[in-house]
Amino acid sequence: MRFLSQNPNLKLYVVGFDYNMKLPQARADAAVKVLTTQYRVNPSGLKSYGVGLLAPVTSNKTEEGRAKNPWVELVEQKC
Repeated sequence: MRFLSQNPNLKLYVVGFDYNMKLPQARADAAVKVLTTQYRVNPSGLKSYGVGLLAPVTSNKTEEGRAKNPWVELVEQKC
């Protein structure tokens, strides 16, 4: 969180992952809420997106694979 506080102009997507589309969006929204309320990160630099099964890091077919897939990831916006 220190990195985000020290880089207030950084623009990030907060991306939620899971098996459906509603849950990842809710996770991304919750992460944005925590970042902005508890850590006072500027909300104008954050956008939340849920991607569900569209972008897993690895296969979700095994417990090990599911454990490697993040629930939420911060991705720099290239605008």
